[in-house]
Amino acid sequence: MNQHVIPCSDCEDTKRRLELFGFTVQGCIDTPGRPGFCTISFDRLADAGTGIDPAAGAEVAANAGAATAMTSAGAPANNTGATGSTSAPITGPSNAAITASQAAAARAIVNIFETSSVLGRYGQVTLIPGDTGRLTFGRSQTTLGSGNLHLLLAAYCANPGARFRARIAPALSDIAAQAARVDNDLKLHNVLRASADDPVMRELQDEFFEQVYWQPAVKAAARLGIRTPLGYAVVYDSHVHGSWVPRRDEVLAQTGSVATVGEATWISAYVARRRAWLELSRPDLRKTVYRMDSFKRLIELGLWGLPLPLVVRDIEISQASLTAAPTDCYDGPEPGSRPLAIQQPLARGLDVRLLQLGLSDRGINIKTDGVFGPGARDALKAFQAASGLPVSGIADVGLIATLVG
Repeated sequence: MNQHVIPCSDCEDTKRRLELFGFTVQGCIDTPGRPGFCTISFDRLADAGTGIDPAAGAEVAANAGAATAMTSAGAPANNTGATGSTSAPITGPSNAAITASQAAAARAIVNIFETSSVLGRYGQVTLIPGDTGRLTFGRSQTTLGSGNLHLLLAAYCANPGARFRARIAPALSDIAAQAARVDNDLKLHNVLRASADDPVMRELQDEFFEQVYWQPAVKAAARLGIRTPLGYAVVYDSHVHGSWVPRRDEVLAQTGSVATVGEATWISAYVARRRAWLELSRPDLRKTVYRMDSFKRLIELGLWGLPLPLVVRDIEISQASLTAAPTDCYDGPEPGSRPLAIQQPLARGLDVRLLQLGLSDRGINIKTDGVFGPGARDALKAFQAASGLPVSGIADVGLIATLVG
């Protein structure tokens, strides 16, 4: 039997996600000593033949429920690019349909809310004091507190081609238990940042957010009779941000159904109700009322079809930005192909990131941002001094080989 401790407000969404990945939910009870939290219990997958590599270890095999929703190679089954959009229209009940570009725009809006990037930041690690989600990671920021971070990383470690699986797998049990140390494990955070450079992680995240958030949001919107891309974006945002069901039910009770009052009226009422709720919530949630303000502005402009280009929070969503390279992800240069030192412009790339990761593995205080700036130089000097090497702040090919391994 597996268990996750989650906020009570996320209980229904978590049940749905677990069932989506083939688990059987056994029950949910209040968590002793943690008001507002519950413990959800669910069975492991009965069938171990889910594409999980045995070498990933028993812990991964026991907990990698999300792996069943992915291809065995870690590539999304229907993905055509970094935005996770598909080539065919996204359809739902009642003949609702939006095009691939409209779906990509809806996702991009939420990516901007979460990481200030149209495509999202695959390696972003965030820890907000007081946030019940605690540690958050990835393109659209999945959380430790919801249990979804564990599902994502377990699926990644189950993939035999995952570049950083050996570094992440030992932390899976603590991540599953939502251990306090995970929030402040700087080495783990650095590995997660570096994993953004692995195409397996990027593709897996695209499919994960598609399966866990986008598709359920599409179905929920279509069941209500919502048909516009902007309406879909509003519902998707609540699936990612949380508490969709209680806010939906409040608006249904106060305003009526979409069929009765019309989609524009219903979505406007939902945005207003959700903003009021956010404004009266915890301090970290109060800071996110900008999400509803952004939707209100799109409604006022009548942009129900999400025509491109759009501007959300001063960031342009266009065909160019939707097809650009993912933000802060590096496919090269390979380590050892150049020495690394402070230069103009600053050196950026995969070799820098892996050098930083090597320093982090050796206990040096550094952030693996892939940029060789003053911080990386000083961290390298600290390593050189501790190792009895000339303190130059320059990594030649030999030192790079030592640190990267």
